[in-house]
Amino acid sequence: MPPLPIPKKTSLAIATLGALLLLLEFTNLARPFTVSEVFDFRPRDLPSVQPLPPAPVVPHPAVAAKRPILEANLIDPHDALRPFYLALWRTELGAPGAITRVLHYGDSPVTADSITADVRSLLQDHFGDAGHGFVLIAKPWAWYGHRGVDIRAKGWRIAAATMPARAKDGFHGLGGVSFEGDAGASSTFELAEDHARMEIHYLRQPSGGVLSVEAAGQKLGEIATDGPDKEPADQSFPLNPGARSIELSVKRGPLRLFGVTFERNTPGVIYNSLGLNGGQVSAVAHYFDKAQWAKELAQQHPNLVVINYGTNESGYADYIEHSYPGELRQVIERVKAAVPQASVLIMSPMDRGQRDSNAQISTIPSLPRLVEIQRQTAEAMNCAFFNTFQAMGGAGTMARWYDSQPRLVSADFTHPLPAGAHKVGALLDQALESGFRQFKTREQQQTARRKTVPHEINRGSR
Repeated sequence: MPPLPIPKKTSLAIATLGALLLLLEFTNLARPFTVSEVFDFRPRDLPSVQPLPPAPVVPHPAVAAKRPILEANLIDPHDALRPFYLALWRTELGAPGAITRVLHYGDSPVTADSITADVRSLLQDHFGDAGHGFVLIAKPWAWYGHRGVDIRAKGWRIAAATMPARAKDGFHGLGGVSFEGDAGASSTFELAEDHARMEIHYLRQPSGGVLSVEAAGQKLGEIATDGPDKEPADQSFPLNPGARSIELSVKRGPLRLFGVTFERNTPGVIYNSLGLNGGQVSAVAHYFDKAQWAKELAQQHPNLVVINYGTNESGYADYIEHSYPGELRQVIERVKAAVPQASVLIMSPMDRGQRDSNAQISTIPSLPRLVEIQRQTAEAMNCAFFNTFQAMGGAGTMARWYDSQPRLVSADFTHPLPAGAHKVGALLDQALESGFRQFKTREQQQTARRKTVPHEINRGSR
């Protein structure tokens, strides 16, 4: 089934209103509103590298299923996070080239780098900062952003997978948005810190144009995007120290871009924030070209893929029961087929409130059922599951957050304000790091018993 049948003009108006309320709350200009239906909508000192402990033999599923769940909100009975933890361990030990890569797909809070920026910051503080990661070419939505990167752009025709004017061929790149431009279209990225290299993601196509690339006023080169077939491609450029202003400009069109990645040459974490306004699993299932998206995923060599949808689906009880489980499974299957070496984590939506008949803020009735379906699907498909809804306090959380001082959620009872986003980001980070520490303990115990060192731990992360 296609994405939920909200009239186009109505859904755009609702999403825009929700974003405006969020922006007003951010700037402390808004009085309290009653909106019941708004949809989405320095590296630390590293220890010297020692031989790593061996990986335990993966137990039979019947045995794994009996393993106690050691983190109440992070459920991983089948060791689905094992590849991620192994990569994180290499990173922690500072092995050359040991970069742990995460792709976090989500809906409107993620478009503003809410939650993801806080998880990124915490993980990089603990394991090393390997760079900002993926950033879109321009702002599809006024509130799109990425902490530490300022974006200015002009002249692009923008097509997001969740927009009515989406790309007809389904080529939306890694981040779900396509940018087409002719001569004169340009983007400037101002980085808060130095990076060692950048990678530009584009579409090679017949009669493709030419892109000029500059850093700190010096030309780095050009990308000729002409090719016999339409296919995703990328090209890297080194960045000198102090080169924090990056400009991409179309010299000859047509030209089609998807995003830019910024990285450092140091062990650490890259946590990519891949949010779509109005994002939902049905948009990924129906409007992301399967082969193109698979190639984009594989090119990233992720160690962990987070699938964090559900807010926009949560108000449709019938859809949740009949169509949602199948579409969620379809998206998981596509991710696993594209990057079979990666861990997959299903992350539930946050609580979402609405005004009830007594004008009280209460949790949308069908949201807990959606969360339970996510948990069941994750277990059945050997994915890890993080119960955001439970971790933040369960039913009624948004009412408490809205009444708290400082306020933690905007007037739509859906979008977290900075302090609320930080709380959720910290909860996810704590769960992942707790799971990682327990994983290391198990590995060390296995090592003490077996006295062997498998080669898999010493493999590079990319």
